[in-house]
Amino acid sequence: MSDIPEELMYTQDHEWLKVDGDTGFVGITDFAQGELGDIVFVELPGVGDSISKGHTFGTVEAVKTVADLYAPVSGEVVGVNEGLAENAEAVNSDAYGDGWMVEVRLADLGELDDLMSAEAYKKMIADGS
Repeated sequence: MSDIPEELMYTQDHEWLKVDGDTGFVGITDFAQGELGDIVFVELPGVGDSISKGHTFGTVEAVKTVADLYAPVSGEVVGVNEGLAENAEAVNSDAYGDGWMVEVRLADLGELDDLMSAEAYKKMIADGS
C-alpha cells in the first residue's frame, strides 16, 4: 500500500492537508499520483486567490489524463509551490514533501472535522472507494 503519513488529514478526492497553525499545506496523495501516472504539468491558483472547500482549485496533467484538484478546506492561498512549474514530477517522486501544491490560510477550522484521518483514508482506498 502507498505511503500514508499519520499526521496529515485526507479527503475522499485524494487530497491531503497538513495543518500548521492557521494555515495548511495541500497536495495530492501518493495513492492519487500513482493512479494518475507520470505528472507533466500542474495548474494552481495564485497567491491571494480564494479557494472553497470541495471546489476545484487547479488541475494535474499526467501523460494520459487531466484530473481536477479539489480544495480540502476554504481559505486564501498564501503560498504556491512555484517549483512545480519546472518540476511537476516532484508530485510523483515526493507527494508529501516537494510535491506540495498550495499553502492556504484556513477560513474555518470547523471544516477540518470533515477530513479523514490516515486510518480512515487507508480503509477507503483498501475498500476501493
